Formats: sequence, structure tokens, C-alpha cells
Amino acid sequence: MAAQQTVEHKYVYDFAEGNKDLKDLLGGKGANLAEMNNLGLPVPPGFTITTEACKAYLATGSEPDGLADQIEAHLQALERTMGRRLGDPDDPLLVSVRSGAKFSMPGMMETVLNVGLNDRSVVGLARQASGADQAASGGADRFAWDSYRRLIQMFGKTVCEVPGEEFEHALDEVKRAKGTHNDLDLDADDLRGLVDAYKKIFAKHTGREFPQEPREQLDLAIRAVFDSWNADRAVLYRRQERIPADLGTAVNVVSMVFGNLGPDSGTGVAFTRDPGSGAQGIYGDYLANAQGEDVVAGIRNTVPLQQLEQLDKKSYDELLGIMARLEQHYKDLCDIEFTIERGKLWMLQTRVGKRTAAAAFVIAGQLVDEGLIDLDEALHRVNGAQLAQLMFPRFQFDHGIQPVAKGIGASPGAASGKVVFTSARAVELAAQGESVILVRRETNPDDLNGMIAAQGILTSRGGKTSHAAVVARGMGKTCVSGADELDVNVPAKRFTVGGQVVDEGDLVSIDGTTGLVYLGEVPVMPSEVVQYFEGELDPERTDDALVRAVHRIMTHADATRRLRVRTNADTGADAARARRFGAEGIGLCRTEHMFLGDRRELVERLILAGTDAEREDALAALLPLQRADFIEIFREMDGLPVTVRLIDPPLHEFLPPLEQLAVNVAVAQERGEDVAKEEALLAAVRRMHEENPMLGLRGVRLGLVIPGLFAMQVRAIAEAAVEVTRAGGSACPEIMVPLVGAVQELETVRVEAEKIIAEVVGDSGVEVLIGTMIEVPRAALTAGQIAEAAEFFSFGTNDLTQMGWGFSRDDVEGAFFWRYLELGIFGISPFESIDTDGVGRLVRIATEEGRAARPGLKLGVCGEHGGDPDSVHFFHEVGLDYVSCSPFRVPVARLEAGRAVVSSTGSDSR
Repeated sequence: MAAQQTVEHKYVYDFAEGNKDLKDLLGGKGANLAEMNNLGLPVPPGFTITTEACKAYLATGSEPDGLADQIEAHLQALERTMGRRLGDPDDPLLVSVRSGAKFSMPGMMETVLNVGLNDRSVVGLARQASGADQAASGGADRFAWDSYRRLIQMFGKTVCEVPGEEFEHALDEVKRAKGTHNDLDLDADDLRGLVDAYKKIFAKHTGREFPQEPREQLDLAIRAVFDSWNADRAVLYRRQERIPADLGTAVNVVSMVFGNLGPDSGTGVAFTRDPGSGAQGIYGDYLANAQGEDVVAGIRNTVPLQQLEQLDKKSYDELLGIMARLEQHYKDLCDIEFTIERGKLWMLQTRVGKRTAAAAFVIAGQLVDEGLIDLDEALHRVNGAQLAQLMFPRFQFDHGIQPVAKGIGASPGAASGKVVFTSARAVELAAQGESVILVRRETNPDDLNGMIAAQGILTSRGGKTSHAAVVARGMGKTCVSGADELDVNVPAKRFTVGGQVVDEGDLVSIDGTTGLVYLGEVPVMPSEVVQYFEGELDPERTDDALVRAVHRIMTHADATRRLRVRTNADTGADAARARRFGAEGIGLCRTEHMFLGDRRELVERLILAGTDAEREDALAALLPLQRADFIEIFREMDGLPVTVRLIDPPLHEFLPPLEQLAVNVAVAQERGEDVAKEEALLAAVRRMHEENPMLGLRGVRLGLVIPGLFAMQVRAIAEAAVEVTRAGGSACPEIMVPLVGAVQELETVRVEAEKIIAEVVGDSGVEVLIGTMIEVPRAALTAGQIAEAAEFFSFGTNDLTQMGWGFSRDDVEGAFFWRYLELGIFGISPFESIDTDGVGRLVRIATEEGRAARPGLKLGVCGEHGGDPDSVHFFHEVGLDYVSCSPFRVPVARLEAGRAVVSSTGSDSR
């Protein structure tokens, strides 16, 4: 029998072997480097280690079999291509080692540049870099030692966890001794001394000398990139952006090209359109005599990309041509990193660029106009979370407050809050309910916690492509970067600007569109998108590109979607606003809200009634008030369905708290006051008190125990519908019985309700549907039985989640959800986005069994999940007829209902 041949798993791909569709395997960076290589663009040679290698390494703690040999084979091929060897003391090949996950995670994982340098090859690198101008100025030596100190700094921090601030302190000391604030003023001797200082820092923290063997540097850097997938900041970012935790990262090993060779070299980031507004033009940052990390870290302020035309017109023209080609190829905004090495342009990365919410809508519309995509694809490229951001307020134009500084509007929005200078302080104050603005010289990936907690981010350094700008845009946070008038002193917890001192805790306001910074709180105004939804802006007449784009895409979403969108509204004003926002009816009218305020006295009379006559008097007093409420709502929703939920919470919620009432009665008794009424009320509250009222006497149970309560509400609904109809309107009431767990409960209520409806409606033509709220797990599991007595189901996913998980939704969010999110048990709160595996399965079972018993059964959802983008997609897939949500979220649900139709399985719009 022939010996079985073992086929080695392929873990390493040359750039020529990949393409942009292999992101799962090669990560976004590797797939796009391969794609640019295939297009014939100037990409430095290199290879990619796959995400599968990373996952295997993370699962076992060691490299998978065969990986080392494959890396060696590709490294040798790279050396042959470049005509240099890694670490050669005379003519060294240097490489960068970069992460690259499927989804962009800017700054969250690791990069190490200049791998291969050591005490010997640094001399060879200087010789390699020397030219007539460099030799004359000593620039070649400076370049080589600058590259070596960068390697030790990045390698130490990334691979060996040496505190990065120690390297920064050493650099600051050298600059201080030189009397400069600029890295470029340091000469070769200064940098040679800095290398010695860095080596001592490295040895102090690691207990060993900086590794001189280039292959050891490479292997350790690769492992560090693998390990960075599970670094705290990467885990936090994935949770924030809902990126799956099991994807792993690829590693890209790329031959180094150098932007720090002198004034004819540099590095930059470019966008094919403005990622802030979507406007077409030339957008980006350039930094001469620098490596790429200098740009994204924001440690030196960049110049606008347009200035490259004066510095190097040949490279500038070539770059613009490549940008146009990439945008045509990817059919989207592209984010590009490039380096110029002595006049030679190299493309280091491209990806579909992160953009603000406004830019997402504007660019999608532009690309339709240009024939690159159709309206379905435009709808797919925006999302409800972005639309919600656009509905936030912005600063008033005429607020009269003078700005104290101007930076770069890196991520739009209007944000006011207390100044904080550290991530930890931002998290601390935000947890106390404070709005904060995180102020830094520049942010780094370790600041992610604070960036999430803050209302906005303000930095004194950096540009539109700095870490702060890119991450803020991805999260939808307001950001102003590069406000260099600010002198930020983090240790002293203050910044100064124009002679004014701003201490931690002082209020500031930042405008992420204009880049303006204000002291104090600036008044806000509604966004133009809300004005459009309110009907105050005509999309056909405005010159506002954003409003036109939103209108166009919303119109297509409405024409495309299958799910109808209703609103949760309890008043005529809420109903009117929701209708302007596009609501197609009311999916939840909570009648308990109608018993509050000055009507509490009537509720008390009902609860304290000692006889049937007293109870009937109280109900009779409530009837006209309820009827008037429903008349107002039916008029506003003329012709559209209105689902009215009969009273749901326990009646004792309308009474004073037991402990407070007992104390008040005891104090009054001590004073000898007449407390007969209060004593009766206390006795009633005690009689009705429950340890767990959410699982007690509420909903249908209350209606069955308190004679006449549901009957009064049904009569008020029917009489209101008849009055509106006879006045020339059209009322379409649907009566929803809450908390049903057994069909017999619904049948009992229905018998009484049908008698009242028949008596009131007569020949008016009003039709009243009777259905139930599916919010008890047993109801979902017996939906086939319940459907025989129900004309519609509305899923109350708030209670269904509460009872399905056994969580008290009033308590658990603050008690322990934070820990569940931290541990990865939850990716997001199940009250925010529906748990499709558990609670969602109950919805699916009830849908299938309910429709099997009653094919025409109308199905909707009225919990807060009805306005959550991810949940809307699930409800579309399950086959519900409509979702219902708060008025403000109606446009979001409309958009997502359309996206649910055009989004293919597994697609992602990040």
C-alpha cells in the first residue's frame, strides 16, 4: 500500500497570488496589496501570512506546523527579487511587519517598521542611502540612525511591552538638550546617542540586549502581531464595532521603502473624496522626510496633500492618476497610504475608506450619478446608525460665542462637555452621567476607552488621517484635531489657549464640521436631516447635498422594503410627529401613560373602591378621559392602524411607594393628625404590594381580576373610533391584550370585548381587531393555540427578553451587564439588539405556528428592538409584517427595512 502523502497547508501567499476578494484569508490590507499588485501599481514586494495561521497560533500558543518553512521560502524569494538579504551588513533588506484584519481596525493592532536593522547593518543602510546630496549633508547617516531608533522603539513597545512613554521621555530629553521641539533638527550624532539610550531602556525592561539576529526580529514581530488580535484595545474596538472575535488577523511582510531619506522623500495618506463631507476633490495629508507612523500618530502636523504638487509634481500627478483608477476599480471612496522615496512613488495600502455618516449618504448618491453603482447598492452602503447620527442636533449659527481656536474638522457633529485629559477620567465621569470632551496632544490606541466614553475628542496635533480622526469617524464621534493653538499639559490637567487657562472640569464645545473650539456650552439646533423629515426642507429645492442624498436613498428604501414601519406613541403630538417621519400607523399605544398626572386621583379611587358602585363610579369618570385621548390619536393617524395596548403594569405603580407612604402615615399619626384616608391608601398599597411585580398581577391578569377595567378601555376605544369615523375621518383600531400566556385568558377577554364593540359600533362601519402581545415565553411556545383567538400578534420583545433570559431589565444593565460585555459573554446588550439565537427563536416559533393556525395572522413587533438596525433585518427575515419604534427611530427602521431586502447574506457595510 502506497504511503499516504501529507499535503502541507498553505499559510503564506505572495502578493501576486491574492486579490481583493480574499479578505477572509489575507485580511483587508493583504488582499488589497495583492489587488494593487495585480493592477500593476507600484507596490513594494512582499508576502502575507494568512488569518488561518493566526487562528491556529492563538488556539495552541505556537506556530502551526510548516509556517516557519513557508516564511523562509517566501523570504528567500523576496531577497532574490530585491537583490538584498535581510540583515546583510553591507546592503541590508529591511521589512515592515503589519497587521491586517478582514475589517479595518485603525491603530488597534501592531506594526513594526525597519525589521532587519542591527549594529552592523545600520552602517550598511547608511552606505546604501548615500548619494551626492546625502553624503554632503550627512543625511545618509542621520537617516540610518533614525530608522534604527524607530525599530528599537516600535519593537520594544510592540513585541516586548516596554513602556512607550520611556522612549518618548528619552526623545524629549535629546530634543530639549538640542534646544528644539522638532525631530528633524536632530542630527546623526544625536540619533546615535538616542539609539544607545533606547537600548538601555530595552535591556532594563526585558533583561536582555536588543536582538541583533534579523530573523529573530522578524519571527518575534510576527508573533506580536498575532498576539495583538487579543490585546485589550483590539477586543474593545471589535465589541464597539461589532466585529466577530474569531476572524484573526493576517500579517503582511513588506520590503521597506523610506519616506525619511530627506526632503525629496515623504509619506502621506490620501482620500479619493472628502471622508468628512463626501465632497469631491483632493483630500489628504503629507509629511516630508517622515515614515508613515508619523502621519497617523499625529506627532507632527502635516501639510494638505495639495502642497505635494509644489514639492514633487511628478509624484503628485502620478498619485492623482492612481487615486482615480482605484476609485473606479473599487467603485467607492478609497483611503490610500503612500510613500515617496527619493522621488519614486510607492503604494503601501488602499482600502474602502471610513467616512462620516454625512459622507456615506453623499458619496453613495454621487456614485449612482456617475454610473458606478445602482440605487440598491447605494442603499446597501449606508445604514441606520449613520442616519441616526445625522439626526443629532448641531450648533446654532448665530450663537454669538467667539471661538478660541480652530483645528481640523475631522469628524462632524456638535459636542459640549467637561474637559478631561485621560482616558480613565473620561470613563469615570461618563459613568456618572457627565458629558466629557477628551483633550489630548494626540490620541493613541490606548485611549480607546476614553474615546468611546467621550462626547467628542479634541487634539492639538494631527490631521484628518491621524489616529483620533480615523477612529472618531468610524465611531461617529465628533472630533477636532490639529488645533495647534492649544498648549495641552496632560500632567497638569489643563490646556492654555490665547492666554486663557482651561482646567479639567471646565466646559468646552467643539464643532467637528468647522473645526472650531469654544469655551463654555454652545446652544444647538435641529439637524437639517430632521428638518427634512419634519417637512421644513424641500429636497427638490434645497442645495444641501446631504438632504438630497438622504431623500433619494430613503425614497428607494421605501419603494424596496417589505416591512411596514409603525411607531410607539401615546399622545396626538407624538403620533403627528411620527407620521411626519414616515410612520404607517401606531404599533403600540400605551394606555397606562394616560393614567398619570392629574388623573392619579381617579386611579386611587378605583384602587380604594370598597364596593362595586364605588369602582363603577371611578371607571365612569375615567371613560370620557380615555375616549378623548383616543379621539386625538385616531384623528392624527387618520386612515392608519392604531394598536392600543390595554393597561399593562401593576396598579400599585400608580400609587406612592410603600416605604414612603408608611413613613408619612407614621409621622402624621405621631402628630395626632387625621390620617384615615392615608391609612386606607396604605392598606391598599400593602394589599397590592408584590416582591416581583413584573411577574405578578399585571396585564391580562389585572383585567380579569378588576371587573370593568378592560371593559371601560374597550368602550373608550370603540366610542372614539365611531366618533372620528362619523366626523368624516377613518379610525382603524386594534385592541391588544397584554401578557397573555394561555389562550383561555385571551378568550375570556375577547368574549366581553366583542359584546361591547358590537353594541358601540353598530352600523358605523368601524372594524376593530383583537389580538395579543406575545411577551411571555409560554405564549410563544403555544402560539398555534393563541392564534385561534387572536387576529394579530405583536411581539413585546422587551418583556420577552426579560423573561426569556430571567433578567430584570430595570436592574441588570447597571448591575452586571458591563462585566458580561467585558468578558465577551455579550457582544451587545440583548435589550438593545435582539438575541436571535434564544429570544429570536421564540419569535420564529410563534410566527411559524401562529401563521399555520391562522394564515392571515398579522405579525409585528413593538419592543424597542423595532428600531434597532440589526434587529430589523432579523424581523424581515422571520417574516413579520411590520416593526414599531419610537418616533425618532422611524426613519432608521424605514431605511433598515429597505436594506434588509437588498443586503445579501453575510454582506457587511463597514
